[in-house]
Amino acid sequence: MKAFIIDRYGKKETGRIAEVPEPELRDDEVLVQVHAAGVNLLDAKIKSGEFKLILPYHMPLVLGHDVAGKAVRVGPRVRQFKPGDEVYARPDDFRIGSFADYIAVKEGSLARKPANLSMQEAASIPLVTLTAWQALVETAKLKRGQKVFIQAGSGGVGSIAVQLAKHLGAFVATTTSTRNVEWVKALGADVVIDYKTHDFATELHDYDVVLNSLGSDELKKSLQVLKPGGHLVSISGPPTPDYGAEQGLAWPLRQVLRLLSHGIRKQAKRRGVTYSFLFMRAHGAQLREITSLIESGAIRPVVDRVFSFADTGNALAYVESGRAKGKVVVQMT
Repeated sequence: MKAFIIDRYGKKETGRIAEVPEPELRDDEVLVQVHAAGVNLLDAKIKSGEFKLILPYHMPLVLGHDVAGKAVRVGPRVRQFKPGDEVYARPDDFRIGSFADYIAVKEGSLARKPANLSMQEAASIPLVTLTAWQALVETAKLKRGQKVFIQAGSGGVGSIAVQLAKHLGAFVATTTSTRNVEWVKALGADVVIDYKTHDFATELHDYDVVLNSLGSDELKKSLQVLKPGGHLVSISGPPTPDYGAEQGLAWPLRQVLRLLSHGIRKQAKRRGVTYSFLFMRAHGAQLREITSLIESGAIRPVVDRVFSFADTGNALAYVESGRAKGKVVVQMT
């Protein structure tokens, strides 16, 4: 089958399309013919080697963390899916590879595709929506009436997190560039700060939750936005020792994470707020709940551009440029 692979980690690694064997189908997996694959900043970070300490993949590696397609074969222990089902998923770590003709996905990580979405739209959903769900619902336990600040409201995660937070009944503030202010307001945000002309840290106060997806400067300033007892959830790091323990990382590596996150954890403690690092994970049951929200119209996909499979490298470069408004998708068939 054809797949988009990298041969080594590196910021200059561009990737290439190659012939590779079909993935081995395990007893609890479904072999999916990929119709469309979402492109995420995580793919670019994996390519550059940013996560190689905690996710040491073997090379060559097929990239791709989002899939929408059709089940073509199921393992003997699979009970919920059959060949012909239209499905979508964020495959598990170490089983990624949706930039390919086929991918094997664990039954527990898979869900039926929302009936009201095309394959392209469905492929834009799993990773960013599971990230928003695990940050706001599972980790921060965001409640109706609470105030949440979501960084980068026009990005892939931000555009979905704004919609999810509004569905949960929260008051939502976010940031974006000048040209996207009205667009983000239309997603439902109550306060939209143009980061080119205003500093969110001086505009926002007494928030219950912050979802950070940007760099260390924005992470530190996010602490000023929270009230005592608030919760800062970061999906862009730094990872904590608790995360290392959950992942079963070796003791020396957990000590590295302790050092990396020492500063933000100390500052958070001093201000009386909680700091959590979130590295989202595959979760079919949560994806089924998200399917219901999409089919009810509470959340809608935001697709910026669709690239052909032959243009996967340019799709990754476009995501890395930070210019995408919502999600970027690669069309396979």
